[in-house]
Amino acid sequence: MSVPTTKVPAHRTGQGAPTPGPASRRRGFGLRRRPPHRATRPHPTLWLFPLPAVVLYVIFFAVPTVQAFQYAVTNWDGFSANYKVVGLSNFTSIFTNDDLFRNAVTNNLKFLLVVVILQTALSLLLALLLQRNSRASTTLRAIYFLPTILSSVSVAFVWKFMYDPNFGLLNQVVGFVGLDGLKSAFLGNASQAIYFVAIAQVWAHAGQLMIIFIAGLQQVPRDLYEAADIDGVGTWQRFRYITWPMIAPATSIVVAYTTIQSFKSFDLILGLGGNPPKFSLDILSTRIYTTFTDNQFGYASAESIVFMIIIALVTFLQRRAVKLTGAGK
Repeated sequence: MSVPTTKVPAHRTGQGAPTPGPASRRRGFGLRRRPPHRATRPHPTLWLFPLPAVVLYVIFFAVPTVQAFQYAVTNWDGFSANYKVVGLSNFTSIFTNDDLFRNAVTNNLKFLLVVVILQTALSLLLALLLQRNSRASTTLRAIYFLPTILSSVSVAFVWKFMYDPNFGLLNQVVGFVGLDGLKSAFLGNASQAIYFVAIAQVWAHAGQLMIIFIAGLQQVPRDLYEAADIDGVGTWQRFRYITWPMIAPATSIVVAYTTIQSFKSFDLILGLGGNPPKFSLDILSTRIYTTFTDNQFGYASAESIVFMIIIALVTFLQRRAVKLTGAGK
């Protein structure tokens, strides 16, 4: 016995449905045409928000920089209405006849070398030890970061007391443990004074750069370390092949910041070495300052330009060095 079947029209099952033609589309059937996208333009008043910062930048940075190039080719004393254009003689004197400037460059490079190596290594070590967000790690981070909030003058007075050869804390401790032969004049030792200032600089800013390294370490995927543990990778190999390459951006920031910071340690040097500082503590920033105070504005402007070129060159070479060691890959 056959069961009668009812044939369902094709347009009810969705098969063979009529396709709307051009006329139907015009009447609103089928796909609708989207309105053309119009790019939104910022309101003109929004340009007023960065205006104060731009004005301050132009007044206190752009204009003085242009004027430095202008005065660098003159013998202006900073007060006279008249001055003489001397061309490149200021720059020639800096590179050929100025022993004080060459001494400042040498001291600054020594200071830079010690600060960059010690401060980067110490801040990275602290970050590796305190990267976990535990209560103890957070407390220790705050303690190590504390010197950063002190002014450089305050840091200078603290370490001037530490380095005092008569009643300073360091010599007192050395004498207490019976190592009187290790007592030192510290800042009075012309051949080592700049290194002791560098130690004070490292103490003051290692906690600040530790925070940058911690931020970089916490961005490293945990999966990489878990895979390394499964493969039996050692601690040094984990650091060399996982941690060090992954924190390359943080390392570049720390090295560049430390470099610029080393060239600008003006107040720390004056606080520890006096005004003007001793020959053994004179760096580029203090040398330029002393030249300005001697009313040699044209010559000091030329020194400032050379100073700016040195900072740019050293920073560029350090960034290249970081990349060549594998951290920048």
